[in-house]
Amino acid sequence: MKDLKQQTFWFITGSQFLYGEETLRQVAADSQAMVDGLNDDPALPCPLLMKGVVKTNAEFTELAKAANADDRCAGIVVWCHTFSPSKMWINGFSILQKPYCHLHTQFNRNIPNEGIDMDFMNLNQSAHADREHGFIAARMRLARKIIVGYWEDPKVRHKLGDWMRTAYGAAVSRSLKIMRFGDNMREVAVTEGDKVGVQIQLGWQVNTTPVGELAEEIAKVTEADIDAQMAVYRQAYDLATDNLESIRYQAREEIAMRRLFERDDIDAYSNTFQDLYGIRQLPGLASQHLMAEGYGFGAEGDWKTSGMVAIVKAMGQGKPGGTIFMEDYTYDLTPGAELELGSHMLEVCPTIAAERPRIEVHPLGIGDREDPARLVFEGRQGPAVLCTVIDMGGRLRMILHDIQVVKPTLTMPNLPVARVMWRPEPDLYTGCECWILAGGAHHSVLTQQVSAEQLSDWANIMGIECVHITQDTSAEAFKKELFWNDLAYRLS
Repeated sequence: MKDLKQQTFWFITGSQFLYGEETLRQVAADSQAMVDGLNDDPALPCPLLMKGVVKTNAEFTELAKAANADDRCAGIVVWCHTFSPSKMWINGFSILQKPYCHLHTQFNRNIPNEGIDMDFMNLNQSAHADREHGFIAARMRLARKIIVGYWEDPKVRHKLGDWMRTAYGAAVSRSLKIMRFGDNMREVAVTEGDKVGVQIQLGWQVNTTPVGELAEEIAKVTEADIDAQMAVYRQAYDLATDNLESIRYQAREEIAMRRLFERDDIDAYSNTFQDLYGIRQLPGLASQHLMAEGYGFGAEGDWKTSGMVAIVKAMGQGKPGGTIFMEDYTYDLTPGAELELGSHMLEVCPTIAAERPRIEVHPLGIGDREDPARLVFEGRQGPAVLCTVIDMGGRLRMILHDIQVVKPTLTMPNLPVARVMWRPEPDLYTGCECWILAGGAHHSVLTQQVSAEQLSDWANIMGIECVHITQDTSAEAFKKELFWNDLAYRLS
């Protein structure tokens, strides 16, 4: 996984020459004080770099060019200390390729009763200036994040930190490379998609690697390589099986896949149990451990979910909780206590485990291969978000669903897979109806690290549709939202 902390964000202050050099010096000093104060707060995962006070069209245009050319710049944050005529921002905004946050704040928290005079008013007029600045972004229909509040307040700083993670997710997306071992599961519709269109819009490079090439790489792995990987497994997980040979084969698969990923700079991958030519087991433990290290994964050839797992993991880097590949499985329809059980045959990431996972070996009644080792655990309780991206034909749609992960109500001793149980918002029936109305896939990203707001902001940066099922959602209102969205995209 690429390192979030290596990214920077550029802080740009808007002003003009009208108020004189003394005012401009104060604007610059106040801006630097804000940047220093914000950088001291651990809520911000990346450093802000003060890039000066913009006063002319040429100054911002040159900054936009420089930001575009700097791979370490993940986005810009703009604040207008004094009135900044918005026409001077047009040329720069027209070429800007980095995410943009409009921080609507002011340097002083309070209005000084005796200190306020016309000089104070000319210097501290963000309430005035940011409206002018906001107009041009609206006029140009720019994707942007608007954060409103006093810059020293924790809520504002957390919002800014969250947006930084979102902007970083956009940077990860634009360089994402996905390796597909074989095609998607035969006859399945939702895992299909326009790979060319996705690369144009999201930046993903999605290409196929023959399964036979993986089999060849598996054959090159030595027993010493496997011994080293087994030591890693023993340190992270409890071995609850005597079938060490199955675990060793999973280690062999993981080592081989990792070598291919490192060779081709791969961030995410997919495979399918319908194409395991030359391989003895479907990767289970191997995929789970790779996901725990930050790789994206999608089962049954689902490269779209694979890509989103990688991006959301990158956005949540360093935060508590986990981000995992998930699949809807079955319901408990007890009246008044309706719940959903999610799982997969093998590949659920252990970053969401409530307790130390166990390595177990059991038969897998699909794929016609040896019994694979896998991690078995229950999901950690707490709020989470489900996220899926689907191809609507000509456009992408992100669907978000707020859920509450709960402790499973049953022990399920004969279900030897990782499992997560949750209560959908606003209730199971409404939530499922809306998910299905929107075309939501049976695969999703389940995250306890990244908020729905961050994911919605990511969709806004990338220019794709986003709908969100919450505790306040009704099926009737959701139908109307989907209708108006369809109409808007047809006309755009």
